Amino acid sequence: MELRGTTILITGAGRGLGAAMARGLARRGANLALVDLDDAGLAAVRAECNKLGIEAETYRANVAVEADVVAAFGRVVARFGRLDGVIANAGILRDGLLVKAKDREIVGKLSLEQWQAVIDVNLTGVFLCGREAAEHMIRLGTRGCIINISSLSRAGNFGQSNYSAAKAGVAALTVVWAKELARHGIRVNAIAPGFIKTEMVASMKPEILEKMAAGIPAQRLGEPGEIAATVEFIFGNDYINGRVIEVDGGQRL
Repeated sequence: MELRGTTILITGAGRGLGAAMARGLARRGANLALVDLDDAGLAAVRAECNKLGIEAETYRANVAVEADVVAAFGRVVARFGRLDGVIANAGILRDGLLVKAKDREIVGKLSLEQWQAVIDVNLTGVFLCGREAAEHMIRLGTRGCIINISSLSRAGNFGQSNYSAAKAGVAALTVVWAKELARHGIRVNAIAPGFIKTEMVASMKPEILEKMAAGIPAQRLGEPGEIAATVEFIFGNDYINGRVIEVDGGQRL
């Protein structure tokens, strides 16, 4: 796919990885539909991207709410007249041990609310965005590409029952959709980042960051721009389909 002149929709675009992806794609000449609940973040990213000479519009939507997603995709297509790519990036964390015990006494457990909130955004949100993307691309006759953001945690991460389950589900959906949508000329891939230096991670204590980096063969955290570069690579190579690309500095060898 030649990115210049295309329309790419990005969820979770108000900060972190989503903002880095938006800036990278804008530099390549793609027009952008930026989706998030962070109005201030969206406005800032939109301004940055518009300065690069492309058209960027913002859309406030909760990806866990079906009506929001359907409406946002409809507005994007009405505005731009096309939809060439979608990046399902929006996600949240609600970490906690399945059961927390001390001296055989149960002192806490992962709540259903913690579980459901992460599943709703990180898995159901990806499903809703993928479904709407496929519908519009098929109707428009677009040979498009969907990129889902999974995680290294899809293999299972301590204290992340909900997040690990959601990200494993995202990886599975990617393979299923690649098989189902190939007949329509639509590719579906995923990226599984490791520890990346987003705003949330960068705010951690230095000693925690050092410990995290020490467990990575590359001896450092990844940069948001390195995930953005992987997005651009996937869009640009029309023979990559149904793959989950791990970008983790060799952490999962």
